[in-house]
Amino acid sequence: MSTHGPGGRPGPYGGRAGPAETLTAVAPTTAGQPAGAPRIRLRLYRNPLRLAVSGSTWNSAWFLLTYVAVFGPLLFAVVLAITLTSAVLCITLAGIPLLIAAAAVIRGAASAERWRLRGLLTGPVPTRYRQARQRGLLSQVRTRWRDAATWRDLAYLLGMFVPLLALDAAVLVVWLVLLAGITLPFWYWAPVSGCVGACANPDLHGVSLGYFPHGPGGPGAAGLFVDTLPTAVLAAAGFLVLFLLASYLLVIVARAHARIALALLSAPADPLAEARDVLTHPGPLGRLHPERQLADRLGTEVPNGG
Repeated sequence: MSTHGPGGRPGPYGGRAGPAETLTAVAPTTAGQPAGAPRIRLRLYRNPLRLAVSGSTWNSAWFLLTYVAVFGPLLFAVVLAITLTSAVLCITLAGIPLLIAAAAVIRGAASAERWRLRGLLTGPVPTRYRQARQRGLLSQVRTRWRDAATWRDLAYLLGMFVPLLALDAAVLVVWLVLLAGITLPFWYWAPVSGCVGACANPDLHGVSLGYFPHGPGGPGAAGLFVDTLPTAVLAAAGFLVLFLLASYLLVIVARAHARIALALLSAPADPLAEARDVLTHPGPLGRLHPERQLADRLGTEVPNGG
């Protein structure tokens, strides 16, 4: 029996392989992420109206708002306080259990951010922390503070706090102001316009969209003063156009924040994962030779010729 295929290529058992026995390339995974890592669900639609009413926009707004108003400053303050305290007292015996507690607080704060990030991803954030193999406080301290995951958590919670807070707050404030401007026809009459110095009508109701130091009709006025319903509707239309454009910026910033958080708070990609998968699982050629698999199980040999 010949083991040479029509293609003339070496076969897996010393012969030649046919066209059907060629190896297939493994599909590459996303750069920097292991296979099966969660993906960000925030989509950008070409239609601005669809984007404005989609979950991507409102999930992004909620994600940035909770970071700016609650989680970002709170976790930063807690982690900074416990880290500085443990660093100062680490030269004493009291600092040893405090270092362990600080590592636990850092891990808990990072877990809170992973929970918040979960709403934007297709799956949970993968984590991998080192476990102490020996008993004792010193072993716990060495294991926790030599773990790269602890320092990545600190990089996100402390190192990235100021740039992320500034970027998120700036974009969120602009987006909220434009959103409020769309509703201008419903409340334009409520505010009382103020002025500096002499004004023709100091109690005039309306919204100043510009600079009016001496009232709408006074000298040095520049901008639009909304004091009638047609003017409010016109201003609201302009706010709507700007709001649709700002929604793209809002989603882009939320996606960038989520990518940074995912890169720092998730377990790094294993560069040998594909190699281990090839070594631990049967390849595609194993299914093409059922007689070889049967011979391996029975402990017999398959003749190479006949």
